[in-house]
Amino acid sequence: MSRESMKYDVVIVGAGPAGLSTAIKLKQLDPKLSVCILEKGSEVGAHILSGNVLETRALDELIPSWKEQGAPIKTKVSKEKFLFLGKNSSLSWPTWLLPSVQKNHNNYIISLANLCRWLAEQAEKLGIEIFPGFPASEILYNEDGSIKGVATLDMGLDKEGNKKEGYQEGMELHGKVTVFSEGCRGHLGKELIKKFNLDEGKNPQQYGIGLKEIWEVSDEQHQEGLVMHTAGWPLDSKTYGGSFIYHAEKKQIYIGYVIGLDYQNPHLSPFDEFQRFKTHKAIRKMLEGGKRISFGARALIEGGLQSLPKMYMPGALLVGCDAGTLNMPKIKGTHTAMKSGMIAAETIVEHIKNKRKLSYYKELFEKSWVYNELYTARNVKPSFSWGLILGIIFTGLDQILFRGKLPFTLKHKHADHEALKPANSMPKIEYPKPDGKLTFDKTSSVYLTGTNHTENQPVHLKLKDPNLPIRYTLKEYDEPAQKYCPVGVYEIQQEKFVINSQNCIHCKTCDIKEPSQNITWVAPEGGGGPKYGNM
Repeated sequence: MSRESMKYDVVIVGAGPAGLSTAIKLKQLDPKLSVCILEKGSEVGAHILSGNVLETRALDELIPSWKEQGAPIKTKVSKEKFLFLGKNSSLSWPTWLLPSVQKNHNNYIISLANLCRWLAEQAEKLGIEIFPGFPASEILYNEDGSIKGVATLDMGLDKEGNKKEGYQEGMELHGKVTVFSEGCRGHLGKELIKKFNLDEGKNPQQYGIGLKEIWEVSDEQHQEGLVMHTAGWPLDSKTYGGSFIYHAEKKQIYIGYVIGLDYQNPHLSPFDEFQRFKTHKAIRKMLEGGKRISFGARALIEGGLQSLPKMYMPGALLVGCDAGTLNMPKIKGTHTAMKSGMIAAETIVEHIKNKRKLSYYKELFEKSWVYNELYTARNVKPSFSWGLILGIIFTGLDQILFRGKLPFTLKHKHADHEALKPANSMPKIEYPKPDGKLTFDKTSSVYLTGTNHTENQPVHLKLKDPNLPIRYTLKEYDEPAQKYCPVGVYEIQQEKFVINSQNCIHCKTCDIKEPSQNITWVAPEGGGGPKYGNM
């Protein structure tokens, strides 16, 4: 029996900033187009996590009257700091010496989840249909190999794949064009990149993991509008990473840590490095006596222009972080993701109205300010493979002296999962026990994410070889999934590899970092995963 189907002009997968901007721009250009968005989270914003300091350039173009329309964008950046941390010291770097891409004048400290909720309201006013709690789980193809649309996940299956009471078959959504905007390491985007060889001739993609907490602090500790970044301790000089500390409204501090997933030591735990970072005396004083109210984690896509795949294929486009449009030295991807979606909308309207090929996307993209941003930023991330100090020196020369226009392009030499060294060749790392006041464990942290998955459903973390973790990865790398997962999904118990999939917050780190690429993340049953509020 064939599944029930619905037809639209455009089907969009993912209600993040890229997908919502695509939809809004489509309706602005042609109000008659039928457009729908599928969102795997229980509501728009439930799976959205970002720092976030917003550059409003794309939003200014998309909705010029966003201030008058009540967008949740209020806290303007008023002060900036950059610190180099030693174990017991800190050095403040003059902000006038920072490259212009790292300055945040005229930017805003926001909750990206709340901005997406507001964008969804604007989209619905235009007649766009949004379906939260319906993950796209399968790509549909026409007989000629072009993309027909997507199918949503069957609901109500048990762990063995048998139908439970209340079983609901997935639905097919067919579109003249399908837009994939799933965010970093989208599982359907990953499939498309492989099937259509979209990354042919490109450098291996690069990723980081970002961990974030929201704290409520006293008036004395709060400086609304302050943006602060740090580099150095607790990471060694060979490991790329650093922190962000943003003083938002309502006496809240958004504090987080990003670690490049090309790190070498399998004993390293990004979660515990973040907890340890907060104990530095320069950081501790901002948080002591405060209360942690939120936690979350998400992978970031950092490869830039060298790793950007072809973003069009027969019947479909890739936008935003599903492709990799984040500007790494700016530490920003929202404005570039939004603009990539707006360019996609322009392409689609030309395609539907005037039969123009979707390859027109490339032409428009390469004429845009997004491309120029990614071009001038292209050499920053690969330079950090030389170490922190050389990376900083090169970035200063590249971004300040040459403004990103050096006559060469550095390459990313390997994928992140290839970077780990054998466990017996790397130093073990002893992390202090959490105190429950400033530092915390993974169990209490996952609780704050609001994560929930329906019981007795198929495990959405698939092992290509179930025996590999014990037979090989444990012996060679001390099974690093125990360390790199920020919420304790993976454990070794009595020589068995245990997957606590109910803890999964959909950060995708395991899909990226597992050294044998043995773990594949797929969408769980609709509405599962974290339920972020203000992230």
